[in-house]
Amino acid sequence: MKQKPDMNFWGLWNLSFGFFGVQIAYALQSANISRIFATLGADPHNLSYFWILPPLMGILVQPIIGTLSDKTWCRFGRRVPYLFIGASLAVLVMCLLPNAGSLGLTLSGAMIFGLMSLMFLDTSINMAMQPFKMLVGDMVNEKQKGLAYSIQSFLCNSGSVVGFVFPFLFTALGIANTAAPGIVPDSVIWSFYIGAAILIFCVIYTTLKVKEWNPQEYALYNGESTEVNAKDAGSGGWITLLKNAPKTFWQVGLVQFFCWASMMYMWTYTNGAIADTCWNVDMLDPNATSTEAYQVAGNWVGILYAVQAMGSVIWAMVLPQFKNRKLAYALSLVLGGIGFMLVPFIPNQYGQFVAFLLIGCAWASMLAMPFTFVTNALQGYGHMGAYLGLFNGTICVPQIVAALLGGVILTLVGSDQSNMMFIAGVLLGIGALCVSIIKEK
Repeated sequence: MKQKPDMNFWGLWNLSFGFFGVQIAYALQSANISRIFATLGADPHNLSYFWILPPLMGILVQPIIGTLSDKTWCRFGRRVPYLFIGASLAVLVMCLLPNAGSLGLTLSGAMIFGLMSLMFLDTSINMAMQPFKMLVGDMVNEKQKGLAYSIQSFLCNSGSVVGFVFPFLFTALGIANTAAPGIVPDSVIWSFYIGAAILIFCVIYTTLKVKEWNPQEYALYNGESTEVNAKDAGSGGWITLLKNAPKTFWQVGLVQFFCWASMMYMWTYTNGAIADTCWNVDMLDPNATSTEAYQVAGNWVGILYAVQAMGSVIWAMVLPQFKNRKLAYALSLVLGGIGFMLVPFIPNQYGQFVAFLLIGCAWASMLAMPFTFVTNALQGYGHMGAYLGLFNGTICVPQIVAALLGGVILTLVGSDQSNMMFIAGVLLGIGALCVSIIKEK
């Protein structure tokens, strides 16, 4: 197997630039889905169940895209066709989803339309997202993978900042932030429109700038293990691939479980925690979510998520400076855990910036470090796309488990949503301890 050549900075940048647009779409979805469905008339007690859809679609879609792209060789490349198709579908759905209440449908019809749109948006975003991880695994050598995934993390978090602040920006520019009952405000609708335009531009840029290797070049730089291929050649099944996966795959997966369960509780309970801590909203009051203070707190959560993303951007530039990757990974998770535990003790809304900057450190490492360890361990195994698609299960499964158990755990901690920040911090701490078992190739 021939050593992959070094790439210059702009080569690595172009490889991941489209991720910026994809992440804008993902941030808009993450920050506004509950708002959209609440506006359409969803019962607030049922909103948390919508959070199961994104990881569920991820665990279904990404292994399929990985496996199919492993077998795809055409004039447009191997991974890029799936990236382009996924992004194009995402653009279409982003223009439809926020208009669910503006189509003259009944309440139930608007809800079904919104739910179907969300499902297709999750599917298309996952379809567009996965090829970027595979491109780095295919074309970047081991020495540069840390830098490559850090660039990807930088672009990812930069896109998140843009997506999170769009509604606030457009409101400041004079676009209406309120609408008739059942209608999504124009500030949100235009955020999705502009996000869709940026997404397709970024993906077209990557498509034009990145030239994937042909089958002969790929085989030259990505030699396959005869032993592994002999085992799975007959079935090509995912179960067989998982049985033959390197130990690092499972070791990093254990760390992932605690990290992503932690993040699911952040997305689910930060609104209530911030309303309680900074605006003194009694979240045990059944009418709490209808108060003006709660809505103001909800707006501020978007700003805190943007601060978290900016912290991730900064920390992503620091991570490559660590010579010991495991130390960098564990330290980042510890900092994030401290950030979560600080949330209930900072009553000042601006003081929360400190907590979310620390959480951003954990987020940056979660986006970069796991794929560095796993793609290095997979060299010579073949089926890189299928393996990375399966590895996405270590992101999706913990979110699904956390979403299903969230209500039970919330009850155990006194139904205080601020206490869920402690749970999130503890989970990141356990993840940091589990980093020690990773055997780096």
